[in-house]
Amino acid sequence: MLNFADSLQNNIFRTISNVCAGMNVRAFVIGGWVRDLIISRSSKDVDIVVIGSGIIAAKQVAKALGSGTNVKYFKNFGTAMIRQNDWIIEFVGARKESYRKDSRKPIVENGTLSDDQNRRDFTINALSLSLQKDNFGDLLDPFDGVEDIKNKIIRTPLDPDLTFSDDPLRMMRAIRFATQLNFSIEENTFNAISRNKNRIKIVSPERVIDEINLIMMTSEPSLGIKLMDETGLLKIIFPKLAELKGVEVINHQAHKDNFYHTLQVLDNLALKSDDLWLRWGALLHDIAKPVTKRYDPETGWTFHGHEFIGSKMVPGIFKSLKLPLNDKMRYVQKLVQLHLRPIVLAQDIVTDSAIRRLLFDAGDDIDDLMMLCDADITSKNEAKVKQFLRNFNLVRKKLKEVEEKDNLRNWQPPVSGEVIMETFGLNPSKTVGDIKIAIREAILDGVIGNNFNEAYDFMLEIGKKRKMGVVTKVDDPGDKFIPEA
Repeated sequence: MLNFADSLQNNIFRTISNVCAGMNVRAFVIGGWVRDLIISRSSKDVDIVVIGSGIIAAKQVAKALGSGTNVKYFKNFGTAMIRQNDWIIEFVGARKESYRKDSRKPIVENGTLSDDQNRRDFTINALSLSLQKDNFGDLLDPFDGVEDIKNKIIRTPLDPDLTFSDDPLRMMRAIRFATQLNFSIEENTFNAISRNKNRIKIVSPERVIDEINLIMMTSEPSLGIKLMDETGLLKIIFPKLAELKGVEVINHQAHKDNFYHTLQVLDNLALKSDDLWLRWGALLHDIAKPVTKRYDPETGWTFHGHEFIGSKMVPGIFKSLKLPLNDKMRYVQKLVQLHLRPIVLAQDIVTDSAIRRLLFDAGDDIDDLMMLCDADITSKNEAKVKQFLRNFNLVRKKLKEVEEKDNLRNWQPPVSGEVIMETFGLNPSKTVGDIKIAIREAILDGVIGNNFNEAYDFMLEIGKKRKMGVVTKVDDPGDKFIPEA
């Protein structure tokens, strides 16, 4: 029998062992920490199963650990959680579970260690280490989880149809673990996901999106999304993404498969950034291509306006998936709407005016946008890729030059609405807004500089053309603060 006593030398494990021995109850480390120990992944998130009351055991362990130990009790779930330094230890009593057809909430009864291992989702998560003094560190592996780790396999301990029907979220967890660990899902287990895919509908969208986000944050998120597609889960959970799949051919002209292109962009970006929302921007950047797809006999396949339509689709997608409807959503919208702009600039002569407008629209997200555009180059033509990258470097150089000269990132108008109203004796009105827009356009076109004096003089010229009398001369707000209207 394998023994891991040397890996349990932290004072926390010895304390749990001593306390439980004094209480005459048995305790075991179980689940993910044991799995991660065997595959050499660092973890300080530990699950302890107690043959008895997990809450009472946690209370006594917290007392023994002394000051600096925080403990929370969750009586409704029969669990407790201890935090000490950066360790998180969760205690639960051993239990067995049964399920009703219409709910993934189990009926829970006290059970044995065997019962508790039987209820685990996968063999690699049913591993446990004894904390008893007479066999401290012994590995209990009733379902050959160590062998599955060696073979890089995700497999359920019991009948997978029962496992997934009882708790359909386990289907998403299987895909998530396969993606995180780069494991394969065992054939019978994989087929059971396909057979039980419709059961995912009883799981709350919030729990499903938690798993999707964990998949999104892996080193190669396309693996998980492909598994969702192959099992049929994707069409149920995220049909708009599934609709990207496929190639249509007319007159021997075909467009690329936008599903696999999108996954390649996502993986490309995952190599550059671990920002979840930037990755969502990559996943959704072409989401409107199915609804904008058109065939023209002269030009072939087109997807005109897919960036604008796609940005309008983002709020509905976020709402349906239970993603946050806040600045994160607006950030993704911006990336989707602007993702073609640098590509267009890279193909044409780059003008200062076009660069100013891109800086104005992208603001502080310009660097993320350029990263997305780099990732969006998925051509197998190496010469074409190199040319795009050279052009993007030119765009970046111009961005830096214009930014240093014109200071347009997160631009604020140098002449405020308050100044316009005071100068011409106006009340808040469309006229004030029109003047502000005219000033902004003049700055973006390079007609005037991005400063108060030039903008103010330009405003006076507008007033002359409209025959608006000047009521008062306003000082540069650099000398006197004037609040924005």
